Amino acid sequence: MSDVTRLLAAIQHGDLRAGDELLPLVYEELRQLARSKMAREQPGHTLQPTALVHEAWLRLGGGSAAGEQRFESRAHFFGAAAEAMRRILIDRARSRASARRGGDLVRVEAEELEIAGPAADEELLAVHEALDALGLEDPEKAEVVKLRYFVGLTFEETADVLGISERTVRRHWAYARAWLFAEIKDLR
Repeated sequence: MSDVTRLLAAIQHGDLRAGDELLPLVYEELRQLARSKMAREQPGHTLQPTALVHEAWLRLGGGSAAGEQRFESRAHFFGAAAEAMRRILIDRARSRASARRGGDLVRVEAEELEIAGPAADEELLAVHEALDALGLEDPEKAEVVKLRYFVGLTFEETADVLGISERTVRRHWAYARAWLFAEIKDLR
């Protein structure tokens, strides 16, 4: 049993000190995951990896309140962290997309107005919608995509977190990429 799994079990049994011990063990690994994801974000992105980790930590229960959520293992915890980071990035993309569309403001058309900007938010939202559909069809393949695309894990790290072989992760990744590409093409 890893130290992380042991501490998660202790938290669930009411040991408040275990939460204080858990954060230092997982913090740097969570920051590394967040950094790899943020490196793929568009330039000028305001969310920093540290802020992403802190927000994900709070969504996971923040250590002392983590007893409310049950994490069966280190892999389960990091899978939940990946999902929390994904949802944070999706929420931010939706917020930016809404602001670009004027939010609650009235739209005014301007002739000959050229607006150029990256479509990364729209791509992220399309991947999110398609990923939800994939999750209904095949949850394990959807988890592979979350860990690889949204968190930036390698094949080896993804296999470790999910407790499957690296070869299976590579097969799931290839299938999921093709499936998502077809799904996103249909959404547009």
